[in-house]
Amino acid sequence: MTKLSVNINKIATLRNARGGDVPNLLKAASDIQEFGAEGITIHPRPDERHIRYQDAKDLRSVVHTEFNIEGNPIPEFVDLVLGIQPEQVTLVPDAVDAITSNAGWDTLQNAGFLKEVVAEFKRNGIRTSIFMDPDIRLIEAAAETGTDRIELYTESYAVAYEADDTSGVQTYVEAAKKAMELGLGINAGHDLSLSNLKYFVQEVPGVLEVSIGHALISEALYFGLQNVVSMYLQKLK
Repeated sequence: MTKLSVNINKIATLRNARGGDVPNLLKAASDIQEFGAEGITIHPRPDERHIRYQDAKDLRSVVHTEFNIEGNPIPEFVDLVLGIQPEQVTLVPDAVDAITSNAGWDTLQNAGFLKEVVAEFKRNGIRTSIFMDPDIRLIEAAAETGTDRIELYTESYAVAYEADDTSGVQTYVEAAKKAMELGLGINAGHDLSLSNLKYFVQEVPGVLEVSIGHALISEALYFGLQNVVSMYLQKLK
């Protein structure tokens, strides 16, 4: 079954809105795992507008499933990840002022840089994943970096599905097939939700893990956090 990793950035956003420690991020991460999620994802940004660097360090002792830290591998981020030693690091080409991730890596243009970063993390025993669009040429270039996995950027699929166009999944099917052919593991994330997740994982082969935050936390306002984690797990069966 495809694993569910819950991105808890939005819980940190809510906490930061009032200061203090409510909701408590560590308790939320612990509960989410108890509810059945197989991983916790965070995406600290340089301005620490949601997840703080200290949060990332504190969570290491709480996450007993899989800890996935996403971010742009600037020196401060690399040092943070190497210090924490999560199970997985996902490289995302965020601009400093990006509201959310809005593009995958150009693995051709950034091949040399990515090879160096991937090698550094792998030397330290951390599985690497590269966030990218479902472009065959770029997936072939990603394989050349030595990365263990890619994370398919699923916004275009989600937008098409919302418009009742299921043909948008086909690009991801072909991308996944190419990734498996090249020996790459496949993760997926961005705008996946209760409404579109089941069709995606049914159609796209080899998806090992999905990382879901904004939709899941938003849906939890209506269904409750424990219920919504269970609902996502049912979609993945």
